[in-house]
Amino acid sequence: MRLIVGIVIVLVSVFGGYAAMGGHLEVLWQPFEAVIILGAALGAFFIANPPSVLKAAGGIFATLFKGPRYDKASFLELLGLQYTLFKLAKGKGNLALEAHVENPGESSIFAQFPRFAADKHAVEFMCDYLRMITLGTENAHELESLMDEELETHHQEHERIVSAVQALADGTPALGIVAAVLGVIKTMGSIDQPPEVLGGLIGGALVGTFLGVFVAYGFFGPMAQSLRNTYEAEAKYYLSMKAGLLAHMAGYAPAVSIEFARKALMTEVRPTFIEVEQSTAALQPGAAG
Repeated sequence: MRLIVGIVIVLVSVFGGYAAMGGHLEVLWQPFEAVIILGAALGAFFIANPPSVLKAAGGIFATLFKGPRYDKASFLELLGLQYTLFKLAKGKGNLALEAHVENPGESSIFAQFPRFAADKHAVEFMCDYLRMITLGTENAHELESLMDEELETHHQEHERIVSAVQALADGTPALGIVAAVLGVIKTMGSIDQPPEVLGGLIGGALVGTFLGVFVAYGFFGPMAQSLRNTYEAEAKYYLSMKAGLLAHMAGYAPAVSIEFARKALMTEVRPTFIEVEQSTAALQPGAAG
């Protein structure tokens, strides 16, 4: 909805303002100028980016429409999962986690948290590091460095997508100039025409410059920033897991460990201490299962 509202505001402000000041909207209808600019931008996009980015590009609009995948309820569930896992490990030892880590799809614990269980990458992240703990990893600093390396790689994968869209925003104004220059060349070939014809041709050429700047700053640039904000918000999901796991390794009680995890979240989606306490209280009977 936010994306649609933004697009409508941009379109109404630009074209509505132009029409209100007496401009003729039909002059802006230059489809071949759009083909030159957007077609060249698409070709440059294919040249510049690896197959992984091109494949991910298909989901850009879905990401923009939906926004961050994780809401407050998702984070509350994540904290509940960590509490349950850490309570079991405290009560029966880290080896008690092994059956759940090795077969998360059949785990009675993971089954209690369906949103998390459906997130393949999150399950993999959590299970990989819990597995290392069950195998006897004791150096929290080394584990933290490994987590940071994985999270940085994940961030770079997302940043490549953001950079690809930002490159479109940076390049389309110049492609608009290319379209305008081609329009001028076309106009010079009709220099013997009367002024009213030349005026239309020159106006059509200038639409190329307008269109290149318009799509760059009205759409591609804001889209890149929206993607960046979404990916940064989603990264907090993994940072929360990291904080909780490291606190558990440090020997803190489950309630304290998930407080470390809670504090890693952004304020707009961070559950309160009371909300977490109430949620985990409901999980306590099955924590040792």
